Amino acid sequence: MPLTISDELLMEAGIDESDARIEIACRLFDASRLSFAHAMRWAGLSRTAFEEALLERGLAIFRPTVEDLQQDLQTLDRLGG
Repeated sequence: MPLTISDELLMEAGIDESDARIEIACRLFDASRLSFAHAMRWAGLSRTAFEEALLERGLAIFRPTVEDLQQDLQTLDRLGG
């Protein structure tokens, strides 16, 4: 089912169709509703351009988990000896 956003609504928001796609993709990624790769493709941006779009909106690019932190701490322990 296609989603239609009227030109009037886009004009009222001060954005065009491309900006709307980027905004929606960023917000869906931030809400964990889309993976990074899917949001990036939906926005029609390269990886770096999508990362920049997230940063411009103050949104995190990476969301480390507790497991990520534990792995990092284990690696630091091994490296520190």
